[in-house]
Amino acid sequence: MARRRDPASEDRPVQVVTWSGGVPIRRVPIALARRFVQICLAVAAETLQGDDLTPLQFAVLANLNDESNVDQNSLAARLGVDRNTASVLVEQLVKRGLIDRRVNGADRRARLLRLTPLGNELHERLRPAMRAGQRRILAPLVPDERERFLDQLIQIIKANESYARPGAARRKRGAMTSTVETSRNA
Repeated sequence: MARRRDPASEDRPVQVVTWSGGVPIRRVPIALARRFVQICLAVAAETLQGDDLTPLQFAVLANLNDESNVDQNSLAARLGVDRNTASVLVEQLVKRGLIDRRVNGADRRARLLRLTPLGNELHERLRPAMRAGQRRILAPLVPDERERFLDQLIQIIKANESYARPGAARRKRGAMTSTVETSRNA
């Protein structure tokens, strides 16, 4: 069966972006976004290297610095991770004495999180380097372009928010098998 093309799009091959010393990258949102995420995570990991923190663990500290007494489910939503991952992150940081977890008076099943003095000190010490890393990532853009780029990312994320959920990109178990079986039976 021939694939239908969107009549609004041009019938042309996907462009590939190349530059001196770089590897070719398809000029499509998914490929470019994946490469951008790789760069962001590598810069963050490099910045955090000597402090035995992952970028996601630092994100927990940053979120709790922004607002204390956040419950674990809200933290998971802010980070874009599932509740189990948030629970593991919290446990790791509690063991290191960086965050404090206590029972929520309004809902005894929920746990409220906040930075400990040690966690606050670590966050305050790392924050300038993390911000410098973020500025380094956007350095190829002039200041107005940086703001426009961030605004456009926000616009794209808001418009596609239904896809921004933990596990959305995971392949369902048996999905490939059922697809192969369906095509064999057709």
